[in-house]
Amino acid sequence: MARRREVLVAGASALALPAMAQAKPIRLIVPYPPGGPLDIVARALAEAVKDSLGTVVVDNRPGAGGNLGADLAAKSAPDGNTIVMGAVATHAINPWLYAKLPYDPLRDFTPLTGVAQVPNVLVMNPATADRLGVRGVADLMAYAKANPGKLNYGSGGNGSAGHLAGEMFKAQAGVFMVHIPYAGGNPAQLALLAGQVDLNFDNLAAASANIKAGKLRALAVTTAKRSPVMPEVPAIAEAGGPLAGFDIHTWFGLFGPAGLPAEVTQRLNHAFVAALGTPELKARLAGLMAAPMPTTPEQFAAFVKAELAKYEGVVKRSGAKAD
Repeated sequence: MARRREVLVAGASALALPAMAQAKPIRLIVPYPPGGPLDIVARALAEAVKDSLGTVVVDNRPGAGGNLGADLAAKSAPDGNTIVMGAVATHAINPWLYAKLPYDPLRDFTPLTGVAQVPNVLVMNPATADRLGVRGVADLMAYAKANPGKLNYGSGGNGSAGHLAGEMFKAQAGVFMVHIPYAGGNPAQLALLAGQVDLNFDNLAAASANIKAGKLRALAVTTAKRSPVMPEVPAIAEAGGPLAGFDIHTWFGLFGPAGLPAEVTQRLNHAFVAALGTPELKARLAGLMAAPMPTTPEQFAAFVKAELAKYEGVVKRSGAKAD
């Protein structure tokens, strides 16, 4: 009898294996082109969770500033088979930047977990900084107050993270600087290196090599606290006064469609949070000048809601529009 029971159990296990093998792979939509930070991290995450979640296929769907890929995920079945790597652009900036958005950033998604955050950094050409007597944020604010409209800053375009960081700085510091948009972050950085603009609020990952080489001077990072990947650079908030609460940064995280069952949400959250805690993922993020941002679904939902509210004023003050 015992022998017969062993055979039956073995047979049941054999039947279960093909079912597991035929489980539908999870599609992880990245709403940006291959090769960028979100894509790199998405592929590392897909590899890290394969033992707990099975196959995760990264699907790049760029277009409309990330809106196309985000909308595709929002309109997918809420079964856990399609998720998206959303970002500050898709869920906090674009809703105010675009006159018509095909999705609602809060109602149409189930937040799963934050993934990472990357500071922007306030940088100047060292020759320009020395000529103006600017050694830090306090000096910059004093010069800008005494010389309204004489400073300019470059960015990767209207509505870009660098543009909006500059607008937030102007509003909180009570200064006026001229914004000069370029067709992307690289042209903006080249203009700064050439002395064609006075300062930029650049992505830390993009600016780090020139900072380390002494070609750019980092005055401060834009996050509330110093970045662990470049701890010697102060935060803008350390200047105190009207800038004490300054906090703006690039972030990205995982979302499912609205209506995702609680047990599926928890399963995905646990798998991706565990992956973010591994040495391999931490090292990959550090190489991108990013810090891990694991959260519970509830924490991430509250964070996204707060970011959306924050950027409403920032985008409206900037006057930036996209169609």
